[in-house]
Amino acid sequence: MDTPRRSRSSLADLSFYLLVLVTGGLFAWTLQVTFFRAPIEATMGIVQKIFYFHVPAAYSMYLGAAACFVGSAAYLVVPRDWADALGRAGAEAAVCFGAIVLTTGPLWAAKAWGYYWTWDPRLTTALLSVLVYVAYLVLRSFAGDGEGERKFAAALGVIGAFNLPIIHFSVQKWSGQHPAVITGKGGGLGHPDMYLALGLAFAAFTLLTAAFLWTRVRVELDRARLARAEEDALDLGLDDRLET
Repeated sequence: MDTPRRSRSSLADLSFYLLVLVTGGLFAWTLQVTFFRAPIEATMGIVQKIFYFHVPAAYSMYLGAAACFVGSAAYLVVPRDWADALGRAGAEAAVCFGAIVLTTGPLWAAKAWGYYWTWDPRLTTALLSVLVYVAYLVLRSFAGDGEGERKFAAALGVIGAFNLPIIHFSVQKWSGQHPAVITGKGGGLGHPDMYLALGLAFAAFTLLTAAFLWTRVRVELDRARLARAEEDALDLGLDDRLET
């Protein structure tokens, strides 16, 4: 009876280790192309290479937020541990990669604009989005683990997703100083190796996000099972005392 379950667990572990190995190799390749093959941009110099990490990190933040939305929406429809785990893992990914975005962005801006921060529409909406997911995690960490707290956090996870399109289209709708480099309006990508570095970075960050979500979902599911087992053990102990 336990053999198929153990086989599935072993296969899942092997797949995860393979994912981590491929992710590490892809990051090594990305670093090699970024710093040794892609030419230095004429205007911004070496600082432009922040771009190869800033933009993929923003994409990974979107992936984490999307995972949080899916898990949160599913939990509101049919409360299940896997949905809560996915929502929480997605929020953590959004905060983690959002922190990378909000760190690399000002470093790039200091060279491009001469100052680290401005209340540009895209910067402001990105900061707001990260704060929403920080609020989600604070709620899940300190407000308890009851059904009501989970559903309230899930509602926040759903609401937070509505800010993502605003971040994406803020440059087109409200102008601002944030460049649109990939579409050509911001300039900066004029060599095939630059596009190669960017493509590899996107792939590496995508796999890193998948590994992050996979790990956190499994941890949260194990934690939920452990908490349920402890509750069952307490109930059994109480029943035994009542019988005696």
